[in-house]
Amino acid sequence: MGFEKEIKQKAFSLGFDLAGITSAKDIDSGQIKEYKKWLNAGRNGQMDYLAGNIEQRFSPVSILPGVKSVICVAINYKLPQPASKNSLEIASYALYPDYHKFIKEKLRVLADFLKSRDKNLKFKICVDSSPLAEKALAVRAGLGFIGKNSLLINPKLGSFLLLGELITNLPLKPDKPIEGLSCENCRKCIDACPTGALADGQFDARRCISYLTIEHKGRISPELKDKMDSHLFGCEQCLMVCPYNEKAPLGKKQKYGFTARKVKFEIDNVLNWSKADFENFTANSPMKRTGFRRIRRNALICKRNRG
Repeated sequence: MGFEKEIKQKAFSLGFDLAGITSAKDIDSGQIKEYKKWLNAGRNGQMDYLAGNIEQRFSPVSILPGVKSVICVAINYKLPQPASKNSLEIASYALYPDYHKFIKEKLRVLADFLKSRDKNLKFKICVDSSPLAEKALAVRAGLGFIGKNSLLINPKLGSFLLLGELITNLPLKPDKPIEGLSCENCRKCIDACPTGALADGQFDARRCISYLTIEHKGRISPELKDKMDSHLFGCEQCLMVCPYNEKAPLGKKQKYGFTARKVKFEIDNVLNWSKADFENFTANSPMKRTGFRRIRRNALICKRNRG
């Protein structure tokens, strides 16, 4: 068994569903140009951090000098869709423990495995909070392609995927990108988006319910409030209608300690939360970073939309 295959087998044993390797060369300049165009149009909304470290974002070498390879991994977090729509809607990944911590811990174990084989190992662990164009690297590593929903789509696992990267100075043989796959003429995600955030073929965060409920600070325009329906945290409309996701298996990570909570979010219960209640409930959840005030704002909008 080659070392690259051993690395992937180790990644799978840690709970990752996908693993691939790409070189650490800079990402194609055309993608950088498109990204800057996206930023200049203001489509990042209030996410100013996306406009920082642009060169670093597309150049793994700037994150870790001497880097040779990037090991890309992904976790399938798909859950059964609730039979009832009476509860508030929550992004599936928010029902799991904070994935940033989980992925970092597992990648650290993978790094220890590499170090046992090469004492001169240098590495850097990245999850989506790091300034790195992880979807572009995942495509290069053969994990999938970018769909019209702007997400990484794997032909077998769909796009309910959480990504992570291990940047290393080891010279590893890169995998080949998946070729010949695309969304073709499908536009289910575009048509399903309640706010038209995918309408012109480019993701506009300013209109995305996930952005509005998680990242956006302050008031939300009346037009967009009306379309938020019962979304308390995140939105998965574009994922739920995707044909690749319809046939994808559920994420099963219980034995790895990554288990989703079975909980319903009722409007009145959320509105009755004190700040301490919120802190306790979200102690190890991605919801915590959104904060008490914004979650309460979202719940009030949901109550208004329910009439």
